Amino acid sequence: MKQQQIHLSPYNKKVREAYFQILKEAKAILATSEHEELRYSLVREEKGDYSTPSVIHEFLNPIIYLRLEFASNELYVIHYGFEQINGDKELSNRTASFTRTVYRLTSKELTGINIEACVSNSWCITNCSGLYEYIEERNKYHQFKPIKYKPASLRRKRMQAVA
Repeated sequence: MKQQQIHLSPYNKKVREAYFQILKEAKAILATSEHEELRYSLVREEKGDYSTPSVIHEFLNPIIYLRLEFASNELYVIHYGFEQINGDKELSNRTASFTRTVYRLTSKELTGINIEACVSNSWCITNCSGLYEYIEERNKYHQFKPIKYKPASLRRKRMQAVA
């Protein structure tokens, strides 16, 4: 895999960097949840030559989905998804924050190279919990990885209480 990274085009390199930054921020969003089940994740990491379309990395959680793949046009693509939530403000805030993160970190203003087209909307997962349960029961490629709980700062909790 390291050999392949050396030969990445500047576009694919920026997409990869953006993907892993989105993943880092998604985990930070999830880490502050007091509900342990919302900090569960299934992760798929492929080690291949990426000479054919394939999944490079996939992160699945009951409310968030994120995937980096090598597409048939030899460009990296980011797919994402979020649980459709009605009536739960805490969960809705988490998924909204995640969605904003995806677009913020792939914006041409931030990346220097215009990679905005890497965010694919050809399909979008809107039932992450159902997909999570399906993959968990039939798991062949994913590893279970819990996210460690990190309480939100007291100041942030106070600001959210006021809002």
